[in-house]
Amino acid sequence: MQFYPLYPLLYPILKSSFPKCLWRGNPNSKAIALTFDDGPHPQYTPKLLKVLDHYQIKASFFCLGVCVERNPHIAQQAYSHGHWIGLHGYYHHNFPLLSPTELKQSLEKTQTAIHNACNLQPEKVRDIRPPNGLFTPQILQLFHQWNYRPVMWSVVPEDWVRPGIPKVVCRVMKNIENGSLIVLHDGAYGGQDVAEIAEIIIPKLLHQGYYFVTIDTLWQE
Repeated sequence: MQFYPLYPLLYPILKSSFPKCLWRGNPNSKAIALTFDDGPHPQYTPKLLKVLDHYQIKASFFCLGVCVERNPHIAQQAYSHGHWIGLHGYYHHNFPLLSPTELKQSLEKTQTAIHNACNLQPEKVRDIRPPNGLFTPQILQLFHQWNYRPVMWSVVPEDWVRPGIPKVVCRVMKNIENGSLIVLHDGAYGGQDVAEIAEIIIPKLLHQGYYFVTIDTLWQE
């Protein structure tokens, strides 16, 4: 079942209910963030990085710890090219199903994997996007207690179910606005198309006057 039609309806409700999450940037700014979940992937992420390099775009990657451990050189490549690195958990497990101890271990294990791959200190990797966007108020309290920053989205084209590249592109372009935070996927689900999608939407968005920033910049705004 595809949930794409529900996201525009849920977004304003969730955004107002959980204001301590980062849902979008400054609505008065043309700055937008392009973010990618579930990687790094040995085939899909390198192709995506080439597209980002071509357009000199800085993006943000929310990595799975297990994928970083399997592909440390790709994680290092993304970081060395100036992209922002965040956490998506060690495995793609829904956070509400984990105990606080399991959740903390998942995040710290992912930080360690990123440190080993990128030489990036764990305290510098504190932006979290929960898998499937699932969290509870209690989880948000734990994030605050542990000094993590929850990052969500404003544009979700549901690329992971692979509805077709033209449809994903159309969904992004239809919903884009000032400060948008776009989520795509460079992992096993959706990553097959991600480089081609990026190749199409980036010049379109640049032509409309948008410019790309990292998640850290959106927090500062």
